[in-house]
Amino acid sequence: MTGRTRSAHPALIALGAVGAVGAACAVWGIGIERYLFTVREASVAALAPGARPLQVLHVSDAHMAPWQRRKQDWLSSLAELEPDLVINTGDNLGHRDGLQGIRNAFDAFAGVPGVFVHGSNDVQGPSPRNPLRYFSGPSKRHRDPEMLDTAALDAYFTDELGWAGLNNAAARIEVAGSPVDLFGVDDAHRDWDDLDSVPATIASLGARDGATPLLGVTHAPYQRVLNTFTDNGAQAIFGGHTHGGQVCLPGFGTLVANCDIPLKQAKGLSTWTHGGRSIPLNVSAGCGHSIYAPVRFACRPEATLLTLTAQDTPA
Repeated sequence: MTGRTRSAHPALIALGAVGAVGAACAVWGIGIERYLFTVREASVAALAPGARPLQVLHVSDAHMAPWQRRKQDWLSSLAELEPDLVINTGDNLGHRDGLQGIRNAFDAFAGVPGVFVHGSNDVQGPSPRNPLRYFSGPSKRHRDPEMLDTAALDAYFTDELGWAGLNNAAARIEVAGSPVDLFGVDDAHRDWDDLDSVPATIASLGARDGATPLLGVTHAPYQRVLNTFTDNGAQAIFGGHTHGGQVCLPGFGTLVANCDIPLKQAKGLSTWTHGGRSIPLNVSAGCGHSIYAPVRFACRPEATLLTLTAQDTPA
């Protein structure tokens, strides 16, 4: 009697291969890439002719939990870059006890000029959610959120680090011996932004001259915010919120941005054009993630060291 060996069905082979690839991607995204912190360096002409270069360290979306020591140590090490200015675009907290981790991360920046705005996670704690729902549009607020100690976070930034809050506010600060004007809004993702007040907010800074930079800061880079900032004379805009997509497709890029910004501008340095003006826009992919979604894939956690230089001619 002759025996016969049966081969595995092609569909089972394909299914096994897909499963192996998926497992490898999960291991990479959860166990490796989310710890591959990187500094993205870029330069763009955005200041008035003759202005000295301005080195801006842009940090965002730490979503800090107290046990995340590798992220805390990396953020602290960025002080060695000796930036002229720190811009923090929010979502610092990721846990009710996240402030101690934020202290560990930013204590080294005490005395370095800086500004910050809120993301919703600086006010409300994270909650479990289905990540596939992001493909249906920007996420919605969850019911009965845990309220965080936002006042303590703000007191740390303002009283201990000396940073200025720009939540629907503006500030003129001295950077490397020269004034810099900045304005911002609270989290547009939660409709906490007050765009109607932007002209008056900028006017509150007093008389402006053509040599003083004017920078716009937002957590969530919704188009309505970017357009308003551009209309009101911002020379560069800084945003966060998107996580750069957090899980991206190699060769394609960002799949979701959790706001209405074009996907191709959901991370990195690009140009925003509105009303006849074109200005630099830097959207940070952020350095963290929700404790309920501990993964990064094809989107390394980052901070940006952005050098603003003088234009050859006025904008």
